[in-house]
Amino acid sequence: MEIILVLVGILVGTLSGFFGIGGGMILIPILILLGIDIKSAIGISIVQMVFSSFYGSYLNYKKGSLILGEGVWIGVGGFFGGFMGAIISSKIPEAILEYLFFGLILFALYRLFSAKIKDDGSIKSLNPIILFTVGTIIGIFAISLGVGGSILLTPILAGFLHYPIKKAVSAGLFFVAFSSISGLISHLTIGDIDLKKGLIVAFSSLIGVYMGIWLKEHVNSKRHKIALLIMYSMALLMLAKKMFLG
Repeated sequence: MEIILVLVGILVGTLSGFFGIGGGMILIPILILLGIDIKSAIGISIVQMVFSSFYGSYLNYKKGSLILGEGVWIGVGGFFGGFMGAIISSKIPEAILEYLFFGLILFALYRLFSAKIKDDGSIKSLNPIILFTVGTIIGIFAISLGVGGSILLTPILAGFLHYPIKKAVSAGLFFVAFSSISGLISHLTIGDIDLKKGLIVAFSSLIGVYMGIWLKEHVNSKRHKIALLIMYSMALLMLAKKMFLG
């Protein structure tokens, strides 16, 4: 099992760096297919997200694709929302969590599909209170489902606020750094995280994060968007198989 978790970690880390996701959207369905229950999968996913998001955000900042400014306000909101999300997830039945997760991916797929490609660097400025509120709401919902929140934030930035795709992806991963650390603290307090499996996946994911960010910098925005749509669709199919076919 350990070798499989290492390979899964590298795969998820690569996807995390390339798509700006925490990795939970891909990792949770894979862990479920490996026979791990969804609540344990959520815990493992959160540990992995902490490692991949901090390392990935550092690399994005060095490469100039991460603009801190507004991202900090969204991130702080996500930090507070993450605490509440961890508590909520411990009280919700597995079946409901699965359906919420399915709906989350479906929404993200729609928003990304309708988002217009934008390659220039202009970004619409928003009130910090609005950004904080958006971050809090996303943090509550995301950590409840074991994902970092970029699955929701990136489509909102690209589809509603017209961020360039690559900057939206970088901002999404930065948000994960805030929401996942608060979610980790809350889950550790509750005591429902398998740290051994989580750390195996997390450390392995760092290799993948480096490769994913390198790849992201070498593709154009149109191809990046197509890849995002394919990734969201595959995650949706994986979860649907488990939910409806067993």
